[in-house]
Amino acid sequence: MSLKARRCVALSAVFAGFLALCSCSGPLPPQPGTPGFYFLAAKETFAAGDYVKTTEHLDNLLLKDTGEYAARAMPWSLVLTSGMAAGYMETADAYEKGAKVNKAQLLPFRRQMDLNRSAAARLTLQFADRFEAFNKLTLDSVPLAFGLPKGSAAEVPQLLKITTGIVPSAIDTENGQQRAIERNVILAACKAVGAPDDASKAGQLLTAPDAKVPRATFELAMANTLFTMARMYSQDKLGDSEKMAVLCQRAQNALKTVPESDDTKELTRKIQQALKQLPKKS
Repeated sequence: MSLKARRCVALSAVFAGFLALCSCSGPLPPQPGTPGFYFLAAKETFAAGDYVKTTEHLDNLLLKDTGEYAARAMPWSLVLTSGMAAGYMETADAYEKGAKVNKAQLLPFRRQMDLNRSAAARLTLQFADRFEAFNKLTLDSVPLAFGLPKGSAAEVPQLLKITTGIVPSAIDTENGQQRAIERNVILAACKAVGAPDDASKAGQLLTAPDAKVPRATFELAMANTLFTMARMYSQDKLGDSEKMAVLCQRAQNALKTVPESDDTKELTRKIQQALKQLPKKS
């Protein structure tokens, strides 16, 4: 090999080593098992619409962190779990209506109604506990920088068919439930940013890299959510007056930190009326 060729090889080796050094000198990604790792993983699965996996990542994060990551993950988890619970509740209600129309085929409607209400109940209890933990955070404004949820806020065609008494196929059963969850996560996000039923406005707010809302706005949305969840335990649904009372009381507590308005007065009236209608303890 000529001297010139040897110099070219040596120069190439030095250049390759320089590139490798530069690539290694950048910031390292969060290590598996750290709060940062779970936060990034939640962002990825949330964008893909895998909400079950997203809740797992957020749960793991909140087990390990009570600081900056927790302040961002907690509100996100509340929006996600409440939306998922509402999706299961809406699906269960559709099957209940379908059963009333198609009394000759009660079993498939009742089975799906029970499965979806059970899933909603599990998420409701998780939400209620997490909201108690959220109240311990000292936040003037609530970070909601998780982006616009996947899907559409429009009514779900599969569920509309079910309410008419049509027994769905396995594919329609799965797709209807998934669309209902996506729809209600969007609606939960809309409420959280103070734009109920306005997905366009919510999208503009949520796509900001530093999206946040006043704490009072978020607290009012959570109080409304707790009251909606409480009604799932009414006598004509899950029939658990104790859980209904607890959720109503927590909704009342959430309102204590929210400035009085027509919305808070109306919600307070509904909560008090619901509590009065509960059966008296013997």
